[in-house]
Amino acid sequence: MVKHSHNGGAARAWVVDVNMGYGHSRAAFALKDLSGGNILSANDYAGIPAEDRSRWQESRKLYEFISRMKPLPVVGKFLFETMDHWQEIPLFYPRRDLSKPNIQLRQIFHMIHRGFGRHLIDKLSHNPLPLVTTFFIPAFFADYYDYPGDIWCVTTDADISRAWAPLDPKQSRIKYLASNGRVVERLKLYGVRADHIFLTGFPLPKELVGGSEGEILKDLLTERLCNLDPNGIFHERYQRTLQTELGPARCKRATSAHPLTLTYSVGGAGAQRALGVKILKSLKSRIARHELRVNLMAGYRRDAVSYYRDAVKEVGLKKELGEWICVPEHASRADYFSDFTETLKTTDMLWTKPSELSFYCGLGIGIVMAPPIGSQEEFNRVWLTYVGGGVSQNDPRYASEWLFDWIASGGVARMAWNGYIEAPTHGAYRIEDVVLGRPSEIQPLPLIV
Repeated sequence: MVKHSHNGGAARAWVVDVNMGYGHSRAAFALKDLSGGNILSANDYAGIPAEDRSRWQESRKLYEFISRMKPLPVVGKFLFETMDHWQEIPLFYPRRDLSKPNIQLRQIFHMIHRGFGRHLIDKLSHNPLPLVTTFFIPAFFADYYDYPGDIWCVTTDADISRAWAPLDPKQSRIKYLASNGRVVERLKLYGVRADHIFLTGFPLPKELVGGSEGEILKDLLTERLCNLDPNGIFHERYQRTLQTELGPARCKRATSAHPLTLTYSVGGAGAQRALGVKILKSLKSRIARHELRVNLMAGYRRDAVSYYRDAVKEVGLKKELGEWICVPEHASRADYFSDFTETLKTTDMLWTKPSELSFYCGLGIGIVMAPPIGSQEEFNRVWLTYVGGGVSQNDPRYASEWLFDWIASGGVARMAWNGYIEAPTHGAYRIEDVVLGRPSEIQPLPLIV
């Protein structure tokens, strides 16, 4: 059974995600070339046994419910802190043995002992291509049920909990494709063998990078820097560096082909929808004067799309809807990821909680961080601040003031540049090379912890 893609290319690996939230699916989408365009969701595939489906659904519903409850005083805070403690990431220093399994991991393996995931591995074993999963549980399935092919697990945050490594890491066959240097070192503390860890960087969409030389990325970055540095302060300071990195031809461009554009992205659980409306209200006069275009990316939830379209009308910007305020609707998750990638081609700033989108600073997009939800996002926030690719939001009610002060001073251009220089950009290419066992043309990454 050779698996063929919709566009005719044979798959070279199984790419498996879980469609809970967007993080794991976003990483899988960037790896679609490996699987010939097909991505399999471990919690939602044709023929999944009813018992397996309900196990996945219960955990997803609980996570989304608690994420949405978080803003409620007392009860929401208590529920969220309880869940967060369950998947807590321990302090990194002092370095010590952290290989002892936690409660979350024991519960997962208790279900696997009782048959959870066996059907999926039996199904994939008919054609044992390398299995590349962007979530740890399908990797545990493959390891436990003796999947005949290689097992690869892609990490999707800047630090990870003990649940990402199996019960007995020393005996496991799972190999890790680490999103950054901190994850490499963390996996070692959890007991994973060093020869099973590969530092690749988070996979970003190839459509935004453009091969080993990153030609598309450099073109898009040049456009962004034009918009983000209206007074030329950043360009004047970094002139020689820009010439060396982007080439003199690109540096001659004085104007961008698109207006200054901010994209606000809501996560899969829709927990920060209201923040998008606050941003809209604050930026109303800027949008009306066509000084700024705003994309409100509501994912593929119809209710979130309606919520934003109604808000645009209530704020009094109905006539700007479509050109200066975009609230796209998506028929499927795949459609959403594809459109999101397209939208980023003309995005200068991304306002989002520090989810897996933190890694998108590597595309040279300045990131404004909404408050983190959960301890892994707290670590993403620290990492993003550390590489200089993003900054925590100020009071959203006054965004029309502080955001434009940052832009006028060249500060957001500097963030975009820092992200491009410091964060990995070629994760998707490195992952393909490692999984397929071929020599890489891409430079190895420094071990940024």
